Amino acid sequence: MLRPIRWNTFIRDFFVIQIGFLLYGLALALLIRASLGTSTWLVLEIALADILGIKIGTMTVFMGFFVLGIALLARERVGWGTLANILSIGPWLNLFLGIIPVIENNLLLEIGLFLLAILIQGVATAVYIGVDAGAGPRDSLMLAIHRLTGYSVRVARGSIEVVVVAIGWLLGGPAGWGTLAFALLIGPSVQWAFKVFDVHPHKPEDEITPAVAVED
Repeated sequence: MLRPIRWNTFIRDFFVIQIGFLLYGLALALLIRASLGTSTWLVLEIALADILGIKIGTMTVFMGFFVLGIALLARERVGWGTLANILSIGPWLNLFLGIIPVIENNLLLEIGLFLLAILIQGVATAVYIGVDAGAGPRDSLMLAIHRLTGYSVRVARGSIEVVVVAIGWLLGGPAGWGTLAFALLIGPSVQWAFKVFDVHPHKPEDEITPAVAVED
């Protein structure tokens, strides 16, 4: 279940994966600032952050470890990139929230930011999964469902989003019409990015590059 570390490409992989995490944090910040209803996971995480009195990015770190536990129970392979995802995206999100201002009374700009965020998140997902160092906890759960059920990435991701947003909304999270749009569009965005970047999340074992395995 643990992906081996490819030491010969580790520096390059670490740089590329951090670009993916930066883009992911940017996408989440844009969704929040668009004020049209956040992404499904953010609906839940913002609700919990308000309840606990902590920053949103910090809450994403806590949620990441919780979701990782579920993915591990489903026997999805994880690696150093999975842990890096949990520890990196939250701080990037907090940073961008401190930089990007709130957009008010400009619906066209809000819609533009919202659609850009979905596109960026799809690309970010493909970038860091393409490093093959282990997907993030939420995407590991998506890939586990994809693997276990045979459903497409689009269907697997969409199903998760619906369940998460329902819980977040019941807890008082900022759900809106944009949240529904996100749930419908994020799957196709990720699947499109996979095709563009030629990402194959589940490679046959004989295609995996031999490497020295270490404990995570």
